[in-house]
Amino acid sequence: QVQLVESGGGLVQTGGSLRVSCVVSGTIFSRKFMAWYRQAPGKQREVIAGISSGGLTNYDDSVKGRFTISRDNAKNTVYLQMTSLNLEDTGVYYCNYPSGAAIDNWGRGTLVTVSS
Repeated sequence: QVQLVESGGGLVQTGGSLRVSCVVSGTIFSRKFMAWYRQAPGKQREVIAGISSGGLTNYDDSVKGRFTISRDNAKNTVYLQMTSLNLEDTGVYYCNYPSGAAIDNWGRGTLVTVSS
């Protein structure tokens, strides 16, 4: 069973920065396309950033230019560096890979709260 463990969330003021991490076990991480998802209060979970096994990245327009996704295959870890945070970035952040999301296998996520 693949396990995903997110960490690094917390309370941050608008304009601040935060880095969240996700350690993946039970699969060949280096071969996986990985993504970060965000679930804002009262909203559905949405994908906001992705990174291929080769390091190619893509971003949702809502985070483009502010967030950076990266990975360390030696540590089975994917990161999301978040800068210029705003109130709309508040939510629970999850990592996953496409087939994991398809079978609804998720970690607990990590809560990011942006305050004014």
